[in-house]
Amino acid sequence: MRIGHGYDVHRFAENRKLILGGVEIEYTFGLLGHSDADVLTHAVCDALLGAAALGDIGKHFPDTDAQFKGANSIELLKCVVANLHEHGYAVHNIDATVIAQKPKLALHISSMCKNIADACNTDISNVNVKATTEEGLGFTGELLGISAHAVALITERGEN
Repeated sequence: MRIGHGYDVHRFAENRKLILGGVEIEYTFGLLGHSDADVLTHAVCDALLGAAALGDIGKHFPDTDAQFKGANSIELLKCVVANLHEHGYAVHNIDATVIAQKPKLALHISSMCKNIADACNTDISNVNVKATTEEGLGFTGELLGISAHAVALITERGEN
């Protein structure tokens, strides 16, 4: 078994879609980034890559590479999982937390879990997503953006 941790943060921006866990969420602002700026999926990617000691999302999908401009982060996650498989690993489980003062995310959590589970070739029971606020404090509390943490456990393929 191997464990990895991922973290990502993006600031709010006008005229952008808000995508979290592959779910488009109706909100006044989206997140600024080279790809679709899906902080949740980016944190999951980093947790998985970290667990396998394969670097981070910036190493595999650099923001200096035009081919990743506007990229769908769920598709990037699928690439990360394929990379894990090539190295003999499979996703065992993922636990993630989105930190956002607004918008409220409770109604979208199950769809986020499904999208992440599907991209990771694992059962939805192996994916947990939570959302919390920072009670008006800090970067996210002041409505400047959204952040996410993720922890992932991977195992050698065939041990799931």
